[in-house]
Amino acid sequence: MKARSSQPIRWGLVALATIWMLIIVPLSAAAAPYAALVMDARSGEVLHSRNADTRLHPASLTKMMTLYIAFEAVENGEIGLDTRVRISKHAASEPPSKLGLRAGQTIRFRYLLRAAAVKSANDAATAIGEAIEGSEAKFARRMNRTAKAIGMTRTTFKNAHGLTESGHLSTARDMTTLGRHLFYDYPEYYNLFSRITANAGVKKVYHTNRRLLRNYRGADGIKTGYTRAAGFNLTASAERGGERIIATVFGGRSTATRNAKVAELLDLGFRRAPSRVAVHKPRRPAYMGKVGDGTPGGYGKRVRLVAAAAVKKSLRPQARPVAETAPVALAAKEDIEEAIKAAQGVEIAPDRETQTAALPKVNPEARPKDLVLASVQEPAADPVQEVVTRISTSGGRNWGINVGRYPSQYKARKVLLKTALNEMSTLDGSLRKVVKRRSGFDANFMGLSRETADLACRRLQAKQVTCFMIEPGGGA
Repeated sequence: MKARSSQPIRWGLVALATIWMLIIVPLSAAAAPYAALVMDARSGEVLHSRNADTRLHPASLTKMMTLYIAFEAVENGEIGLDTRVRISKHAASEPPSKLGLRAGQTIRFRYLLRAAAVKSANDAATAIGEAIEGSEAKFARRMNRTAKAIGMTRTTFKNAHGLTESGHLSTARDMTTLGRHLFYDYPEYYNLFSRITANAGVKKVYHTNRRLLRNYRGADGIKTGYTRAAGFNLTASAERGGERIIATVFGGRSTATRNAKVAELLDLGFRRAPSRVAVHKPRRPAYMGKVGDGTPGGYGKRVRLVAAAAVKKSLRPQARPVAETAPVALAAKEDIEEAIKAAQGVEIAPDRETQTAALPKVNPEARPKDLVLASVQEPAADPVQEVVTRISTSGGRNWGINVGRYPSQYKARKVLLKTALNEMSTLDGSLRKVVKRRSGFDANFMGLSRETADLACRRLQAKQVTCFMIEPGGGA
């Protein structure tokens, strides 16, 4: 009898355990597909991959692209770090994780960046997109243009935050590629991803993956992500002894298991990566936003067009025949000599050292006794050298080159110094000059001949460095 009465109790316990598992363990997260990729950041070599090209929900890994474009916009003068951004109702209504922004309030752009990078705040990410492009839809289109330029061939963005939306998909390979570009393209901002805490203006925020940052030696970012459709995602980077590994995981079952898997993959990467390897930085994509004055198409794109036009249309002027110019110069000299004689055809005091002999006799009117005469030099013997009809632009060092426009004078000077050191053979003796514009600071090298400016630009463009020539009088 006791055995019979215990059987319903046993089945009841099994039923309760099943219900508990259904409540505690998110079925969607457990069922999320798994994908992973490990890359040597120095060379871009893939060290491990599994389902790396399967299109999955990226969740908040999306914010890596949002922040990439934000850094790009600041660098190109579209927006400043201290620009105050007004929060829209749409941004304020985004679900958690969020900073808690209110519709109508204003906040500095730099605080939005910190909130999106450290806390993974959805309201901050939406506000970033709206501040740069005017609406989240326009920003998503720019995200897709930039992704294509980077080489993220299997990614489609629909929003700035990564909350689940039909068609909003990416891959482990594409997100690892994006993480590598963040590190190499914007090193001055990369430290955001390693901050355990940050001041986000309205409050202090804490990193969503501070456990891995604190416990894995060398870890310095980058971004976590979670939705029920995606599971627990993470793109992480770590550096040890000059070696840098980036690993991405999609579809983790929990924060703890995801972190453990990423740590395992990073260890695998450090084991497989060679100790010494040449660093091949990824090619930085063309800037396709708008410059500070709102002009679409982008400063970088216009620079290339101007550079191409300078090479094709600014042809080297031909030397003028001496026979054609000499009569003009001689005639000019004769006029000058007549003017000099007219000026000297006055009585000169005998004790003046500049008195000229054999002057024509004239009877000028008496001049005032207090009039002071100025001495006059004879013109140079070479008539062509004496008379200048226009400034030469073919051989003089009146040309310059522009190597970009930057948001701060410090950044422009830093680029000039780096460029000068890398191109000493062509830029030696030139003048480094920073020119303030409405949308930023131009970094220019001045005092070059046309040939040297042309050569310097061609050499820099071959290294994927923005460059265009500045003609004499070009407003440098």
